[in-house]
Amino acid sequence: MAKKKVEAEKDEVIVDVEQVYSKTEDFIHENQNVIIGVVGGLIAVIVAFYAYNRVYLEPLEQEAHGQMFMAEQYFQKDSFSLALNGDGNYLGFLDVASEYGSTSAGNLAHYYAGICYLRTGAFEEAIEELGDFDGSGEMLGAVALGATGDAYMELENVAEALSYYEKAVSESENDFTSPIYLQKAGFAAEKEGKFDKAIDYYMQLKEKYPTTNEGRNAEKYIARAEANLN
Repeated sequence: MAKKKVEAEKDEVIVDVEQVYSKTEDFIHENQNVIIGVVGGLIAVIVAFYAYNRVYLEPLEQEAHGQMFMAEQYFQKDSFSLALNGDGNYLGFLDVASEYGSTSAGNLAHYYAGICYLRTGAFEEAIEELGDFDGSGEMLGAVALGATGDAYMELENVAEALSYYEKAVSESENDFTSPIYLQKAGFAAEKEGKFDKAIDYYMQLKEKYPTTNEGRNAEKYIARAEANLN
């Protein structure tokens, strides 16, 4: 009796599977034009994406880097006006950012332009250009955020500067940028009279980055902030 029951259940499963296949075949047959259109559309999108990258974006990227080469040379020589605006033969960072915005070089040009403005005292322009730079999760992204903090400090907007120093620390934790911006965050917090907050930054310096220059000075900063608490 049990054997017959098992065989009956197997027959039901086979029948169910056959019904599924049958319904699937009917659906495909009834909607084959739609299915072909969807598949064709996906293929077209893939081909277009590949063509855009190979035929348009890659050559544009190379062209942008070529145009930016001289601006980078001027930047390294502290010739910030030429780096920003070009020399008549090669573009400056501002034009590279404008004309090649879809490329990584165009994105990087925003960073360079921001630093040029910061170094020449044009702090509001520096904030704008650095804000247009996308360096999420990278060390350079942390530097851009920290530089924005520096610009706000120069504008005596200490609260905003502190906010950007905090962002710079969390953007890319590493032994190079993180201790620098933890220290600057501590200084900014002290300037605002938030000495307990400053102590917290300095303690992080001491515990996380003890071998860095900033970390080695952490005890001194802690003592100074604690003295101002009393």
